[in-house]
Amino acid sequence: MASIEAEDVDPVISVPFHLSTDDRIATAGSCFAQHIARNLSSSGYNYLVTEGGDVRLNYTVFPARFGNIYTTRQLLQLFQRAHGLFTPIDDAWIREDGKYVDPFRPQVEPGGFESVEAVRDDRERHLTAVREMFDTADVFIFTLGLTEGWRSKLDGAVFPLAPGVAGSPANFDDYEFHNFDVEEMIADLRTFTRYVRTINPSLRMIFTVSPVPLVATYEKSHVLVATTYSKSALRVVAEHATRLDPLSVYFPSYEIITGPHSRHRFLADDLRELTSDGVAHVMSIFGRHFYSSSASAVSSEPRPSSIDMEAAERQMRKIEGIVCDEEAIDT
Repeated sequence: MASIEAEDVDPVISVPFHLSTDDRIATAGSCFAQHIARNLSSSGYNYLVTEGGDVRLNYTVFPARFGNIYTTRQLLQLFQRAHGLFTPIDDAWIREDGKYVDPFRPQVEPGGFESVEAVRDDRERHLTAVREMFDTADVFIFTLGLTEGWRSKLDGAVFPLAPGVAGSPANFDDYEFHNFDVEEMIADLRTFTRYVRTINPSLRMIFTVSPVPLVATYEKSHVLVATTYSKSALRVVAEHATRLDPLSVYFPSYEIITGPHSRHRFLADDLRELTSDGVAHVMSIFGRHFYSSSASAVSSEPRPSSIDMEAAERQMRKIEGIVCDEEAIDT
């Protein structure tokens, strides 16, 4: 490890399946998931989009306009809400300018909604698009990002941002901070997998852990300590989700960026964001193992990509404007 260049370290031994350009591929998760989405599109793969949005905010990097899905509980509840299994009490939060937001995706409309009814109408269309995504995708890629979140004391609904950051509820006392533990997150992904395979039995899933550190923590600890807990717990959860499931696999984006072999060269000056070279390197390894021209390829051995990976890397170096809901807490 110490005697070779960071770009020559490839920790992927084998993958159980490959992606075809005919596969309908959906992604969700933290900000890092958007890098994967854009590389899929630029590499000629069929990135599934079931709901459009404001192209200025790049919302087509999500299959539907759900924004960042940071926690496993968010993912589970997104599926439940889309399929009528959970209807949260929270309906709309109000902004300082009098406009309204959807508490579960508070930044999808930069100008806000004019009324609560407008929030409801847009949400109905949105959840229809989410349902279509889960029902029709051939591959689902989920990037686990955070363990920390905010939830309703009334019904357990979980939100991507704390109440008050991008919209305020009627009563702040109805909400609490929660840091999910390993057992909770394992249960969430098991339940999600059981649900999604009920309506889409052949769905292949790729789980990865975001290498981006926490921007802040609500725990009474240093953000470095909080980040170590969060990423360690998420890595364990991803292992549990994939170890016994032949249709699921773990991709080590976290290890590629943060391993000692990288010597932090893939992190920007803020020690948090990834450099364009870092993103390109991760996606080069991803493409080397997963990209294939055959729709039916199922093998334990990596195959050469049919895509021009050098061109894909050049495209990734141009990427800017990643949408991160968590950065709103800085404003």
